[in-house]
Amino acid sequence: MTKTNQIHSFHIPVMGTAFTIDSPLRVAKYGISSVISIIDDELIEKMNAFYSKKFDLPYKEIPKKSPDSRAERITSYLDLVNNIVQDKFENFKKELTESKTALENYLSILPNHSEIKQGFQNLLNTGVETKEKLSNYIENHLSPGSIDVNIMAKIDKDNFVKNEQLPVEFNDAHAALRGFANSKLSSSIVLSAGLNPRLYSYFENFKDFFPDANGNLKKKIILKVSDFRSASIQGNYLAKKGLWVSEYRIESGLNCGGHAFATDGHLLGPILEEFNEKKDQLIQSAHELMSKALNQKEIPVPQQPLDLKITVQGGVGTAEEHNFLLDHYKVSSVGWGTPFLLVPEATSVDIETRRLLVKAKEKDLYLSHISPLGIPFNTVRGTTNEQLKDKRISNNKSGSSCPKKFLALSKEYDEKGICSASKKFQDIKLKELEEQKDNFSQEVLDKKKNKITEKACLCVGLGNASFLENDIRIKGQAQGVAICPGPNMAYFSKVVSLSKMVQHIYGKFSVMEMPNRPNMFLKELKIYLDYFKNEIEEFMEEPSAKQKKKLEKFKLNLLDGISYYQDLFTNKTTIFQNGRNKLLDELEELKNSLTAINIEPKVSV
Repeated sequence: MTKTNQIHSFHIPVMGTAFTIDSPLRVAKYGISSVISIIDDELIEKMNAFYSKKFDLPYKEIPKKSPDSRAERITSYLDLVNNIVQDKFENFKKELTESKTALENYLSILPNHSEIKQGFQNLLNTGVETKEKLSNYIENHLSPGSIDVNIMAKIDKDNFVKNEQLPVEFNDAHAALRGFANSKLSSSIVLSAGLNPRLYSYFENFKDFFPDANGNLKKKIILKVSDFRSASIQGNYLAKKGLWVSEYRIESGLNCGGHAFATDGHLLGPILEEFNEKKDQLIQSAHELMSKALNQKEIPVPQQPLDLKITVQGGVGTAEEHNFLLDHYKVSSVGWGTPFLLVPEATSVDIETRRLLVKAKEKDLYLSHISPLGIPFNTVRGTTNEQLKDKRISNNKSGSSCPKKFLALSKEYDEKGICSASKKFQDIKLKELEEQKDNFSQEVLDKKKNKITEKACLCVGLGNASFLENDIRIKGQAQGVAICPGPNMAYFSKVVSLSKMVQHIYGKFSVMEMPNRPNMFLKELKIYLDYFKNEIEEFMEEPSAKQKKKLEKFKLNLLDGISYYQDLFTNKTTIFQNGRNKLLDELEELKNSLTAINIEPKVSV
């Protein structure tokens, strides 16, 4: 049975399609868990070929035209990653036994409170340790980090052969799930971007997601959620199928990298408080529903509820914040994403893009509308993807050639689906706008045109970094690199080693040179306030009773969140005490600013 010792109290979440595509190969041997995106099977196939050659392993190309190429490519790559990680881990264990320097370096990246670290030190302090004792201790206590995968549940495009639609199991997300399910991995699949009923039902086809006779799960389900209600609905939905959610991964609605799913003004602190208070409710409800479903399926029912973890990610930047989340909200792990984009040992980012991230300030990081999914998307100004896109727009050639089509989800003009970042889609939209131009002022016309052409080719843009980093040839129309750091990137301004970043997380060393960095909870609140103001501006242009009601609810939730933080920082915690007065003053200022905002539409005279 696989050891489940949790060595670290942080994990590296999925970032883009390329940035964590090979992170397990880089960090898993140290016990650090990370997440691979399995959206882009073409990138995955290229990385399979690259690493097979690098490690002198057999490689057999899986052509795009193979009947089940998407699933088979994903399975093949995940099996390769698993094999390489296991080999690296075995070699690492030997190195720790034989090299005092290697052992000291490893101990330096373990948290001070770690029982595993204390065990090592007890062995070393006796002065009579033997290689055999050390080897036995390592064998019994160390395990590689988990090789987890991510699917955005709603990126589930229908696929066709010529004009004939394939069965639903060949949809993009379905095939990706099958690729993971058929792999040798014993790890987790992270589902993000909301509930997809057909995909969730498809899990029932794979026995690895059901408990065995001993109540063990070979493959686990993690749901990325932004509030308790969503977690409860999705968890119970899966439980009714006999499927257990092993982890709820709570992400800040706006203070995160990549796609940002704003809540209705609910802030991270109150959300975590609710999970902490109601965790047992989640467990009991799902256990009862799962037990009934397993009985009906004649699968052994665990006598006790299975383990359930609550984890959090989004905007964490200091050891103080990290420890507060662990201690106050009792989360099992904290996700650190954006800062690791500046760690070449951990993520796949090309040199030019890393330089851009190093220089990025608060004003350069913004919540954009470049995603073809129509969901706000955190990014940075000045990427090569943006430069090339702007050049095409200035030459009246906006839009991408759309070679991968993973986001070709709009059926407005074609039942097969078109991506709103594609030239085909934008040409149609711009032509329609041209025919209506006499109905709009130049200012409104420019806004409408920008809304069409600002969409970026993320399929290619988010994958190109790995090609550039590894000198793999990029074919087709130049798209450059798109990247998706969170606002937290502004406070990390240099490329650092893996060891230094991990020591930063654990408070042994600081890689940050920004003394005025705002507290993560205050930063999220400020982002939500800006978001709220933008929503009001749009509402003023086209007021409706429904939108007004939504904005009023949003404002009340933000005010409730501020009251929660005022109480928290005053009465409930001793952490953040050094800057407590400043925090409380800022909260009061933000409360006054929010209270003064008027949601009533302007009446023209």
